[in-house]
Amino acid sequence: MKVFLFVQLTTTLALISNNHYVYAQEPCCEDYCLGKDNDYRQQSKKFTSNSVYQFVRGNDLDIGFQVPNCTATKFWVTTRHGTRLPYRNIILNSPRLEELKAQILRNYLVLQTKPDTGALCMEDFLSIQSWKFNSSIKPDMAIHLATQGYEDLKYLARTYQQIFPDILVKEYDPKKYVFHNTQNQRNEESFKAFSEGLFGPDVYQEIDRYLVPDENDTLLRGYKGCPAWKENSRKTYNSNDNEYARFRQTALVKKTISDISRRLGFQDSLDFKDIALMWDTCRLEQAWFVNRSSIWCAAFTPAQLTVLEYYDDLRLYRSVGYEYELNSRVSCNLAKDMLVRLNKDGDPSAIVYISHSVTVETLIVALGMRRDSVRPTANNYEAMANRKWKTSEINPFSSNFAAVKLECSSENSNKTSEKAMFFLNQKRVEFDWCKQGLCDWQRVLQQYEHLYHANCTEYFCKATLPSSSHSGGEKLTTVGLGMSLFIFFILVLLK
Repeated sequence: MKVFLFVQLTTTLALISNNHYVYAQEPCCEDYCLGKDNDYRQQSKKFTSNSVYQFVRGNDLDIGFQVPNCTATKFWVTTRHGTRLPYRNIILNSPRLEELKAQILRNYLVLQTKPDTGALCMEDFLSIQSWKFNSSIKPDMAIHLATQGYEDLKYLARTYQQIFPDILVKEYDPKKYVFHNTQNQRNEESFKAFSEGLFGPDVYQEIDRYLVPDENDTLLRGYKGCPAWKENSRKTYNSNDNEYARFRQTALVKKTISDISRRLGFQDSLDFKDIALMWDTCRLEQAWFVNRSSIWCAAFTPAQLTVLEYYDDLRLYRSVGYEYELNSRVSCNLAKDMLVRLNKDGDPSAIVYISHSVTVETLIVALGMRRDSVRPTANNYEAMANRKWKTSEINPFSSNFAAVKLECSSENSNKTSEKAMFFLNQKRVEFDWCKQGLCDWQRVLQQYEHLYHANCTEYFCKATLPSSSHSGGEKLTTVGLGMSLFIFFILVLLK
């Protein structure tokens, strides 16, 4: 009995010491060596909106468009810009990475506090020892397009052109093509890269584009003109009353932070800002240099990255996903543009928009794609392992949604019919109302009639409460029910 009480007491003291989770009685984590992982790309498929496009894209384009008796007649695509440089705050915080590196080396070499299991292997330790931040990246270069990002968009254009050579012709023709991109450095350069992939270098200077300041761009950045949407985005980051914030307070996340810290030799948990800085650097460096891993990824085991991925997915589920009804409305103009343009006969036959992660994600939500029957919450992490809402698959750098209109002939008659296919990151989209991804065009118009006929000026920013607050919603429902019962009893007494 005394032994049991002693063990219980020491475990409890370890848990509450400095308000950190230090699981002294349990192994740190699984052994993992990034330097020996020949399949590190599997790990890199969990990087949410900073994922590498080549690692998560599909290959359905080659197979999916070999549709017997069908000819593609229209192509419409919205793509996110390519891989970019860090946000300004990450660049300014780069000295902190040098401090963390020095502390890790001291932990291992001087304090000798590396864990018995789950410690850095020699290869990873030596790589961290030799790491230096790229000092050529200055604060005024924040979120500019990276070199790899330029190559991403060239690749994307060439891939689609190879599949649809009769639509994406190699000679620029203003009657056939429509181009539009938002007005900032990374999207302007992404447009140039896409243009080069289609037509060769420097042709972008000849292209007619629909250009409008970002603040007035209701097509690609409608959300910026919606105060209610911006308020919800602010609350996502500044409120504790959402699943994203609640998950961060769970024992699972606290233990994950503790284990990451202990893997690096820290006996107390690192501040979450340090964890986030290492994770952001890991993801961005991997995206810049796709043929080698970022050494900061060695700080995390695959299991820990899965927890961080879910954490970020909850954030995005609220800010741009199904948690908030308004997210299905702010891309009204873009969804309607797709439907209207594909429904028209004749040119233009190729429509190319280059935008942002929020644009792609809210378009996906408007079309009802990647929606789970059970919403992800802070308390169902394990149950949602196979969820559809995985932003690593939905919205990597250069993520893109393509819609293709086809004219199909019947083998038994001279009749023709119009069909459509949809692709997300080169993976065929399967709808439950559409047979094997080849959709009858009239069925598409019927499915999205509310968008095709929408007055987007009124529809796109119609204020609604976040379905988020499922907890808050339940409270309102309970209060409403209680009030109804109260009124009912009063009426009974008055009879």
